[in-house]
Amino acid sequence: MQRRGAQTERDTIGSISPHGASLPPHSAAATAHAADLRGISRLIIDGIVGLVDVVEAMHANIASIPGLRAGRGPGRTTGITGFVYRTIGGTVLLAGRGLDLLLAQLAPLLREGGMSQAREARLAALNGVMGDYLAASSNPLAITLQLRRDGVALPQERALLAAAVPEASGKLLVLVHGLCMSDVQWNRKGHDHGAALARDVGYTPAYLHYNSGLHVSTNGRAFADRLENLVQQWPVPLTELVIIGHSMGGLVARSACHYGALAGHEWVRRLDKLVFLGTPHHGAPLERGGNWVDVLLGTSRYTAPLARLGRIRSAGITDLRFGSVVDEDWSLRDRFERTRDPRVAVPLPRGVACYAVAGSIAKGERQPGARSIGDGMVPRASALGQHAEPRRALAFDASRQWVAYRTGHLDLLSDAEVYAQIRRWLTAPASLPQMPAYHW
Repeated sequence: MQRRGAQTERDTIGSISPHGASLPPHSAAATAHAADLRGISRLIIDGIVGLVDVVEAMHANIASIPGLRAGRGPGRTTGITGFVYRTIGGTVLLAGRGLDLLLAQLAPLLREGGMSQAREARLAALNGVMGDYLAASSNPLAITLQLRRDGVALPQERALLAAAVPEASGKLLVLVHGLCMSDVQWNRKGHDHGAALARDVGYTPAYLHYNSGLHVSTNGRAFADRLENLVQQWPVPLTELVIIGHSMGGLVARSACHYGALAGHEWVRRLDKLVFLGTPHHGAPLERGGNWVDVLLGTSRYTAPLARLGRIRSAGITDLRFGSVVDEDWSLRDRFERTRDPRVAVPLPRGVACYAVAGSIAKGERQPGARSIGDGMVPRASALGQHAEPRRALAFDASRQWVAYRTGHLDLLSDAEVYAQIRRWLTAPASLPQMPAYHW
């Protein structure tokens, strides 16, 4: 599969949505089911063609060993062999286009499927892994950025917004999910931080739904624009604005603050508090491990074609190598290249009370090595914004850092003590820092 250029990656946020908020529920389910079939068919065809290219490249490289007939260039075979490979690829593409047209004609006739949470989870996972490719190829499976409640997109006009959120209060809470997840997955094990804060503190929650396979900065810019519209059209006077970001969602929120400030958005000036839950501010080891796989496979001409398979992983995933939040971190370089941390240092937003929760699977602070044990996905230091280089370290006040022990990465979404700490932070005056606390 071919990757697109930097400018194209930056512009794909407005790709085709698999469903629309204005459709009746029955029609929306049918349309989504039809879009799923079309999207999956395209993905299968693209995958077959990509695999044929990988096999041909390996064939060509092996055939170029001295004494064997060489190909006409790197990754290409010649003669009858080359003709066969190109015939297979061309036939698959032709069949794929025909199938896509057929499914487009059948779409109005499909009346099964649904907007189930299981479908949402599968779609979110697929977008996290290769959502940038889905968007670039206008695949119907590509998720379009929206603010939603109960899985339904919020209108962007004041009157319609008032009708959609009749209980709207002046305390607006926006929750931003992580990689390979969706807005409906804030509800975990029967608990949803947003719903609980609405019940206990009077916040009105809105949930960002986005394609986590796109670059963090692409989503950050789009989130900033969408949040500006929400604040401008909010049906009651706004008294408080809070954002909670889980995992990658925290990076998207930081990126939105950066681009919102550059654009002079009102919401940035209205933002009161920003809470990060297990956010890899300085990257995650798993993506750095994936980058090493690319490098090792690429060291041999015979295994180099297999490195293409590793390059299928999305722009969003590679942004997690170091915790990139702005375009400059990726736009002028090959994001798969092994390199030292290339990031532009982006500080926490000024005038905003920022809080960081780090999960840890350690039993407690006294366990040997506890200070280096993270939540299974994000290191503790990364989640707390700590870095050996002072210019990269994020200035979280000590009283606004908290470690949840015996807590894995996803448990941050449902742990009762994590919720209690978030609630304490949000109900305390931002100008009065609290003492550090730990979840034992």
